[in-house]
Amino acid sequence: MAILKIRLYPDSILRKKALVVTEFTEEDKKLIKDMIETMYAFEGVGLAAPQVGVSKRIFVANPSGERGKEWVIINPRILKKSGSEILTEGCLSLPGISAEVKRYKRLVLKYEDLSGEEKVVSLEGLLARIVQHETDHLEGVLFIDRIGVLKRFKLLWKFKNTRI
Repeated sequence: MAILKIRLYPDSILRKKALVVTEFTEEDKKLIKDMIETMYAFEGVGLAAPQVGVSKRIFVANPSGERGKEWVIINPRILKKSGSEILTEGCLSLPGISAEVKRYKRLVLKYEDLSGEEKVVSLEGLLARIVQHETDHLEGVLFIDRIGVLKRFKLLWKFKNTRI
């Protein structure tokens, strides 16, 4: 397993809609193992394939941080959303900044697992938030797109000026 390079804003792949996985390959299995290791190496709770330079609708998540409890989500579709809450979010592709983001509290998610089996699950809490954040990545959307323009400008200024 390898630690992959995380693409940082404004890398163009972060703004592109990722491609649907139509055939799950051994290369994809290796990618997922590497993504899990990368997520832990950077102390994240989720990581989408575009964040490591791969345009595929795949992400990994682990709200508990406990190894072996990872979720592997392929071709996700959020079917239902309800409730809302505002919590602070950050992103491995925008290190050093965070903001309060309004998200749904509960979701019904349809996805494929590692074996290609289609699943439908109800989620809430931190896992529901991670799923929304990572699904946004697959659509080319970043958490900074979900906050006000002035706050986004200030955060991006901070991000750019702390990276020099």
